[in-house]
Amino acid sequence: MNILVIHQNFPGQFRHLCIHLSQRGDVALRAIGRRTAPGLPGIELLRYDLHREPTKGVHHYVTGFERAVLYGQAVARVLQRLKGEEFVPDVVLAHPGWGETLFVKDVFPSARLIHFCEFFYRAEGADADFDPSAPLQFDDRARITARNALHLLNLELCDAGVTPTSWQKQLHPVAYRHKIHLVHEGIDTENLGPLADATLDLPDGTCLRQGEEIVTYVARNLEPYRGFPSFMRALPAILAARPKARIVIVGGDEVSYSRRPKDATTWREKLLAELALTEAQLARIHFLGRVPYPVFCKLLQVSAAHVYLTYPFVLSWSMLEAMASGCLVIGSKTAPVEEVIEPGRNGLLVDFFDSAALAKTVCEVLEDPKRFDHLRAAAIETVRARFNLKGGLQGYLDLLGLPAGDSVSRQAEIAASSC
Repeated sequence: MNILVIHQNFPGQFRHLCIHLSQRGDVALRAIGRRTAPGLPGIELLRYDLHREPTKGVHHYVTGFERAVLYGQAVARVLQRLKGEEFVPDVVLAHPGWGETLFVKDVFPSARLIHFCEFFYRAEGADADFDPSAPLQFDDRARITARNALHLLNLELCDAGVTPTSWQKQLHPVAYRHKIHLVHEGIDTENLGPLADATLDLPDGTCLRQGEEIVTYVARNLEPYRGFPSFMRALPAILAARPKARIVIVGGDEVSYSRRPKDATTWREKLLAELALTEAQLARIHFLGRVPYPVFCKLLQVSAAHVYLTYPFVLSWSMLEAMASGCLVIGSKTAPVEEVIEPGRNGLLVDFFDSAALAKTVCEVLEDPKRFDHLRAAAIETVRARFNLKGGLQGYLDLLGLPAGDSVSRQAEIAASSC
């Protein structure tokens, strides 16, 4: 079978699947990604870039759609090159969120097009109207309506869709939900888990040890969408109540989804200025920036309380990885988190904006960590049962119309070892 995978940031969500496909003798695999995509060793990646930027002065509601057309054109040129080389895909699996697949069917009309349906934007009931400090204006609502033009066209063009959570699926229009299959790509549960004597050396020389009062927070970037302000505002109370506690924060200073603060360069700068922490308190807060994956895994193993907050938006892999590592996750009472964490069974939940409640809950966990051991054990079992790599691979293979071939378990191990 000829399979073509398209992702602007290839491999993106398709990492483990593509590693598996590259090991099979019954698959010819090609991949397309933007010039800046990280790629994967051993998999040929055809790169593209835009030949120009969107027209200056065009209405801002449609700038994004023009950009999508430009992405679609750029990928169409690569597709025509593949066609000239007589590579005709049986299946095209793609993340269509930037417009890359708009013209796939025009080049390869017989190919089965499968879209990763990550998010359908809504003015109400999801991320846009969630934060009362940033109320929606008419312009915002209109912009969201126009933005969905691309996503509606993507839903119409694809033969099938795939999405990782039930909540993400129900965001999509009812008329298209029958196309969308529920398959989480899976995380590497086989190589994640607790370690009784885990340690982690920080750049400043501090050695963190499992069993110490270590509070962890992880996000790609430190921003409101992932609850960074709520988390930071809980820190003074935690540091005052728990004099031995250390706070370890992983994440960059850019923004992935949120707007930048108006009165500071970064959200970290803004929150530190707002809180005016003492030097002694600051000495117990460790900002690590972005870290290599092995460091991230070790951090989870020394964590006593892991905080994960998010708007009603895409669920982060990091929360599932924390649960699989045996962390006690204190999450936000928001739909994506509530789909996985049942409070009192496999984790704890607090109101997203209630920093006082977050501080109180963290302190309760640090006061008597063994009281929550059953939640940690249940968290591990939840992720192993529902979000394991083997199940994710099998779900995608079923969608592609491929047999498991050699043991999917063995292939999952191969994928995991390539992380």
